[in-house]
Amino acid sequence: MGRPSRHDADHLLDVAVALAAAGGPGAVTAVAVAREAGAPSGSVYHRFPGRSALLAALWLRTVERFQEGFLAALETVPATEAAPTAARHVVAWSRAHPRECGVLLYGAADFGERHWPAEARERLERANGRVAGALRALAGRLGRDDVERIVIATVDLPYAVVRRHLVSGRAIPESAESTVADCAVALLEAS
Repeated sequence: MGRPSRHDADHLLDVAVALAAAGGPGAVTAVAVAREAGAPSGSVYHRFPGRSALLAALWLRTVERFQEGFLAALETVPATEAAPTAARHVVAWSRAHPRECGVLLYGAADFGERHWPAEARERLERANGRVAGALRALAGRLGRDDVERIVIATVDLPYAVVRRHLVSGRAIPESAESTVADCAVALLEAS
């Protein structure tokens, strides 16, 4: 039986998240990850055959972890609670995971999406498709045809609140969750 790896993919991706949060996507290289992890560069290349694969894995793991709770929130019953619950999730997840949120403040394109392996681009497309489908499903459950308003209430508005605080280096205040939830309700009741 072989000994367990000291530098598994999740550990290396945790290091990559820290690098990206501190220095942006350009700071994430196999050499930098290996140096920060105290690992031989071969450990990084063994798990990620190139920088594109490393960046893809970093983005996908981060966005899928975020989307898990967001999708669950969109399925909240009753349907009228789903949008404020989803808006709260954006803020709560961002507060609990500031480094990962720092990654998501960029976009997949900033992490070289067009150079990712085809499988990674397809995985992202499926993940984003699940979110788009869940937003459309919520619109249907609410008897609405304006998915755009739901996107603004559950994505754009909470994202703007999170971004404003994190870009300025300030902690997201506890009150931000209830504020975005209240705004989501008001926005959806206004039409």
